[in-house]
Amino acid sequence: MTHSHKPKQDSISNLHEYKSVTRTKLVASMVITAVVMVIEVIGGYLTGSLALSSDAGHMFTHLFALAISFTAIVIACKEPCHHRTYGFYRVEILAALFNSIFLFGVTAYIFYQGIVRLLNPQPVLGFEMLLVALLGLAANGLSLILLRGSVKTDLNVKGAFLHMFADTASSVAIIIGAIIVYLTDWYIIDPLLGIGISVLIFLWAWGLLKDAVNVLLETAPKGVNIDIVNAELKEHVPEIVEITDMHIWEITSGMYSLTAHITVKDGNSEQIINKINKLLNEKYGIEHTTIQLEEAESSLNSAS
Repeated sequence: MTHSHKPKQDSISNLHEYKSVTRTKLVASMVITAVVMVIEVIGGYLTGSLALSSDAGHMFTHLFALAISFTAIVIACKEPCHHRTYGFYRVEILAALFNSIFLFGVTAYIFYQGIVRLLNPQPVLGFEMLLVALLGLAANGLSLILLRGSVKTDLNVKGAFLHMFADTASSVAIIIGAIIVYLTDWYIIDPLLGIGISVLIFLWAWGLLKDAVNVLLETAPKGVNIDIVNAELKEHVPEIVEITDMHIWEITSGMYSLTAHITVKDGNSEQIINKINKLLNEKYGIEHTTIQLEEAESSLNSAS
């Protein structure tokens, strides 16, 4: 019987290096968001625009979300200890979960404000509102560019990215609304756009919530089917007779683990383990494995 565990220290070191880069990007995004938020507060006051004032509050929620993501990464990079053997990586998933719930609150607020403004349209200075909204769009676009590269590999950053994307969509809606208001004085356009944006934000938040919950419930990562993995291992590693008790789960974004009990024919145990690990790593990105090998009874009987 052979027990194998492959920790991949190099991959952990690379992950920490990646987190450091992401952390820098989050700081830059926080600074940009804070500056634009202050400008929108001043702009909303000077123009009498409820849209800008509401978007400033919206920006504050995103600043809060970015701060949560930054804190989660700082905590996640702490070294494992005797009772947290995987370290603090799951803090990032908890942050993503919290951000998704927070997004639901933002959605409800925007929807409520849209209904209020539909019932009580308020005149605004359309041209000045347009100028401030354009500045907000530019800042949000810059933040999206900074965070874009980390979205597919980091669920925590995805939460912050969705906040920024929501605010970018809000800026676009305000720009469109400002142009229409400036040209036609149709004040009702702006709240209608806000309500539409709130629906989109809800859908994004729901997807983020499902992803976070799946990781916390240790569901197999997206694109990984245990039955297919089982079949491919048997196909590419002919020494394998049977695979039982296979479990694949996601520790945090981009960090996958597998455990399995594998019965094999005659062969070099180390070579078999290496072939299994190579396939799992190259095909599925699974770098942390705990595999228990056991020789088939026919092999044991022939040996005796």
